[in-house]
Amino acid sequence: MAGKVCGALTSSPLGSTCMPGLHTSIFLTAGTVYLDHAGATLFPQSQLTSFTRDLMENVYGNPHSQSISSKLTHDTVEQVRYRILAHFHTSPEDYSVIFTAGTTAALKLVAEAFPWVSPGQESSGSLFCYLTDSHTSVVGMRMVAKSVNVPSIPVRPEDMWSAEKRGAAARDPDCQLPHLFCYPAQSNFSGTRYPLSWIGEVQSGQTCPVSAPGQWFVLLDAASYVSTSSLDLSVHQADFIPISFYKIFGFPTGLGALLVHNRMAPLLRKTYFGGGTAAAYLAGEDFYIPRQSVAERFEDGTISFLDVIALKHGFDALESLTGGMENITQHTFTLAQYTYTALSSLRYPNGAPVVRIYSDSDFSSPEVQGPIINFNVLDDNGTIIGYSQVDKMASLYNIQVRTGCFCNTGACQRHLGISDEMVKKHLQAGHVCGDDVDLIDGQPTGSVRISFGYMSTLEDAQAFLRFIIATRLRPSSGQAIPQATPGEAGAPLAESEAHNAVTATMSRCRASPQEDTRTDSRVWNDLLTAMDAVGLRPPVLAANRTQQTPSEKAAGVLNGGVGPHVITNLYLYPIKSCAAFEVTRWPIGNQGLLYDRSWMVVNHNGICLSQKQEPRLCLIQPFIDLQQRIMVIKAKGMDPIEVPLENGEQAPICQSKVCADRVNTYDCGEKISSWLSKFLGRPCHLIRQSSNFQRNAKKKHGKGQSDDTTATLSLVNEAQYLLINRSSVLELQQQLNASDENGKEAMLPMKDLISRFRANIITNGTSAFEEEKWDEISIGSLRFQVSGPCHRCQMICIDQQTGQRNQDVFQKLSESRQRKVNFGVYLMHVSLDLSSPRCLSVGSQVLPVLKENASGHDLPASEAHQDVIS
Repeated sequence: MAGKVCGALTSSPLGSTCMPGLHTSIFLTAGTVYLDHAGATLFPQSQLTSFTRDLMENVYGNPHSQSISSKLTHDTVEQVRYRILAHFHTSPEDYSVIFTAGTTAALKLVAEAFPWVSPGQESSGSLFCYLTDSHTSVVGMRMVAKSVNVPSIPVRPEDMWSAEKRGAAARDPDCQLPHLFCYPAQSNFSGTRYPLSWIGEVQSGQTCPVSAPGQWFVLLDAASYVSTSSLDLSVHQADFIPISFYKIFGFPTGLGALLVHNRMAPLLRKTYFGGGTAAAYLAGEDFYIPRQSVAERFEDGTISFLDVIALKHGFDALESLTGGMENITQHTFTLAQYTYTALSSLRYPNGAPVVRIYSDSDFSSPEVQGPIINFNVLDDNGTIIGYSQVDKMASLYNIQVRTGCFCNTGACQRHLGISDEMVKKHLQAGHVCGDDVDLIDGQPTGSVRISFGYMSTLEDAQAFLRFIIATRLRPSSGQAIPQATPGEAGAPLAESEAHNAVTATMSRCRASPQEDTRTDSRVWNDLLTAMDAVGLRPPVLAANRTQQTPSEKAAGVLNGGVGPHVITNLYLYPIKSCAAFEVTRWPIGNQGLLYDRSWMVVNHNGICLSQKQEPRLCLIQPFIDLQQRIMVIKAKGMDPIEVPLENGEQAPICQSKVCADRVNTYDCGEKISSWLSKFLGRPCHLIRQSSNFQRNAKKKHGKGQSDDTTATLSLVNEAQYLLINRSSVLELQQQLNASDENGKEAMLPMKDLISRFRANIITNGTSAFEEEKWDEISIGSLRFQVSGPCHRCQMICIDQQTGQRNQDVFQKLSESRQRKVNFGVYLMHVSLDLSSPRCLSVGSQVLPVLKENASGHDLPASEAHQDVIS
């Protein structure tokens, strides 16, 4: 891992590229631009160093004991409580700190402990109101309210703003019926900052979410807001404030707090008591006396006291590195304002905007806008490009963003124009929160979000803008704007040049529509000049490798040749994500090609490694010798090593996961582990799927498949086989050639291009992408169901001969396939009789059966398939 270090103050459009005094390392993979600080910010090295030293020098015992070490823990935890209250400009006289597992746990605590009054003959009952621009965890409180017959009322931001202007009569002091209103200080979707003045106005009755007699209490969801801004509770005295500390410090995770105003504490109801919360109780009688302080009453069990102690070091690091929250607010807002201005001003040559930004503000002030930019990317016709595609492209540039609806369906619906009926329709189409189904019937299901933290730099913002320009603004001739050298996320722009380039773009795009039309060509030429000015260079081209393989000669077919469908190449991948093993004839088993993806490499935690995390896996070459019953593994600079094909499962069974499925595996031994660890430069192991473990494919019944047909899988992600068509590869190769600046040499030879898609069966074809119209195929006596297209990921950008990344293949495929990056189809056995030997051979004829009413290349956007190429 490489440290990312901010330097001293420098001259730039923003005044400095990093926070004053920030000279410490933020650990990131080399070159990564991290833009998801609203999801979780990063932690500095100094915080971990200081915390580790503290643990090494002190003994912290369970705070519920009376020992010296326990007393130290108790006193330190209480000191941290004071530190938290001081950070929010208040004291124990006004607020209490209840430690929780996070904001969600704090919200659940409020929902369960609030003094709700159910409706009855003498009372209309309590009300629970929440702003529709609220996190899922706030909206979920309505389920607790519903259990006590308390109605929940969603309140739109527009209604609150109008109520704020309209005002309301002072509440009736004689009516003490408790109501609760929840709203976020900052929207985690758009970064909109809602007025903190609402707290006092709602409590006093000056502004009411709905008209109802009674006393209003306010819960301020501050989780997103306090990560980059100061919250003064001496001025804005909300009744409840839930927070998560990883949003502020990055570490520790799984720790939050509920700040409760002491005037509210006596009203809270406790329905459960756990260790440490009881002053006295009887086991044989219903007798229980709670502890006196609100924190002791509600912190059931032993709190995560070491994580609480880590907060002290978080506060120390934050203050010493930044000088305070006011500096963080200004720094992060300036970065967001700069990026927003540049991003919103980018135009295609026809004048169409490159992005659609979802915001309630014009980024004029940190009072109304946080350091969050939410948007969708458009093509030059104004059509939205799915967020999962943007996410994958950003990853190729080593830029980390967030996509989806961000656990904020209300804001997502409001900004994207998604009706309640559409949400239900999307669910029926298979879309659920957190998946990558980004477009359904052309309608976006979510968006892209970038957000800044205190360690974000101007270079981060420029790298992101550079990525958008490089991937979206391409000349009409098809000539690609030069890309960054692979692996350089930022190759950051020189500050003055980047500022001038963006400023020039913004000033041009502020012209009138008539002027925009007249100057399209000038704008385009200036953009190209700007990109040249920042030192972008084309990637190094791979050496041209055109020699035919033995299987190509045996097949006797030209690349993409016309004629009967014939298998031209066969590949298996014994070790998941490692190099292919090419064969001309190979036996099949009940899970696919025999030994295909029977092994995989895992890290020291037992997590599967793929080329996404470790591209050098493609340089590990396995060879299977069926006669000697061994697998020989080779890699440059390493002595070959042998692994037996027989199970030999003396080692204990261990658990791992593949595509969310838990699989039973066993370790192949320390010898191969040391070999792999030496080559990859990190601790890792080779594991194999246990022979007595059966992993079943997800049910996808098709023609010829019955309900009791169960397909079994090896360590593939989804299907037994992957097939690609040479005609499809040839069309992609021609498109890449057309984009080549010289127009003479192929950027990628056919064999190298094929290898990126990591298929098992390669066929010649009569037309590109005809395989997506097939329902099933027959090869000799074998029948295979086509179970759908393979939705590709960033792994196709890895050169399988060198391990180097180059985004051109993914980008071109993305453009040509119209936003769904499908390439190749999955195959599953329809039926398989293993009583007699079965083999697949190069040269065998492939007989496809078309789908009924097959038309067009692209399948519905709701059909999402995971890539099996690892």
